[in-house]
Amino acid sequence: MSADCLDVVVVGSCMTDLVSQAPRLPKAGETIHGHKFFIGFGGKGANQCIQAARMGARTAMVCKVGKDFFGDNYIQNFKNNCVSTELVKQTDEAATGAASIIVNDAGENAIVIVAGANMLLGDEDLQHAWPVLSRAKVLVCQLEISPDTSLQALRMAQQRHVKTIFNAAPAIPDLSADFYKASDIFCCNETEAELFTGSAVSTVEDAGRVGLELLKRGCGSVIITLGPQGCVVVQSADATPVHVPTSKVTPVDTTGAGDSFIGALAFYIACCPELSLVEMAKRANLVAAISVQSVGTQTSYPHRGDLPAELF
Repeated sequence: MSADCLDVVVVGSCMTDLVSQAPRLPKAGETIHGHKFFIGFGGKGANQCIQAARMGARTAMVCKVGKDFFGDNYIQNFKNNCVSTELVKQTDEAATGAASIIVNDAGENAIVIVAGANMLLGDEDLQHAWPVLSRAKVLVCQLEISPDTSLQALRMAQQRHVKTIFNAAPAIPDLSADFYKASDIFCCNETEAELFTGSAVSTVEDAGRVGLELLKRGCGSVIITLGPQGCVVVQSADATPVHVPTSKVTPVDTTGAGDSFIGALAFYIACCPELSLVEMAKRANLVAAISVQSVGTQTSYPHRGDLPAELF
């Protein structure tokens, strides 16, 4: 793939999802019977990349997987979804990352991740990716790889005026202040926002206040996602935070919905720059709402042809 033609580059994680569906989530020390098990493709970075690709963005993934069955399968999965694998590296020093996921009948989930090869993605890989990264329209990063690697990637992108989206998840309590300055768009959910600020986020108004606090730390814009309540967009300290609601749906499985939102947002920023950020967030909300109506993570992500024409 030519570096000139990339819309979205994602530096981040790949996880093999080991998913159990059960009536409810087990209590500590409890064994319960589930009714379905399947293996899927996950990891925040890869999820976001796949959603952007399915909507029509020209994408590349910068990541590390193991030299194992799961790693081989993941590379093929990227190819099947038209994601460039030129910068996907395999290592024999660690296994491909894995996530154990339990989903209850209400669509809620509990997840344990073992990062594995993801934590070996580092400076050498970023230098190798520089020709592609420096010419992308949008870079997306998260925190399922080494935070230092994510921060370096964001800084490298900003040097070349590549738009940066930082999804601060899974949240870490001692997040470096430099992440805010390196984020054109800083995106997190209500739980993560509470960890970063110490302020509870239980209403749309709370999200607006917390968003303003995060914005003051140096971000270009802040988006706080609120699940079924949509999201709140904060673009300047002297502007009122904007609540962007989403359509009401009955969730089947919420796993990966936040990643669907980020992937769709990256698509809109790269491919529809004439839209306002609020309009982009509104459309990304609708894409994520479609994803929660099917089981699985990437298996639930809509392709462009599955989406209403007015979203494009």
